[in-house]
Amino acid sequence: MIKVFVYGTLKPGEENYIKYCADRVIDSQPAFAMGKLYALPQGYPAMTQGSSPVWGYMLSFADSEILAELDELEDYHPSRHSSENLYNRQYINIFSQDHTKTSPGRPQRIGQVWAYLMEESLVHQLGGAIQDDGLWSGHSKHV
Repeated sequence: MIKVFVYGTLKPGEENYIKYCADRVIDSQPAFAMGKLYALPQGYPAMTQGSSPVWGYMLSFADSEILAELDELEDYHPSRHSSENLYNRQYINIFSQDHTKTSPGRPQRIGQVWAYLMEESLVHQLGGAIQDDGLWSGHSKHV
């Protein structure tokens, strides 16, 4: 099973969810990761390393081919140096958004899953605007 944390155009209800995920997702769970979220003027978000909550979903897929398709979408090529990729796919810790019921004040770690992160220098080069609330939606203007 392949698990991917999504926070932008691949989230349920966003433009790339139907094309890449809808008919292949076997489970979708609200989740968050620690990082920094930016809205880019190009119309999609970027997440970097950081210490603020970034809200999204953990999507589970049965077919490992999904990674090749998402790598292409995110312009990630494992053979290239990380600075040559738009995003870099890496394992990150994610946490349940439902942690308040089970252990108030203490996030419940779900585990490590794949996520696509951008280098902060590229975010600034592309004109990214920090999203202090950790939320991105293609249905509203951010920048």
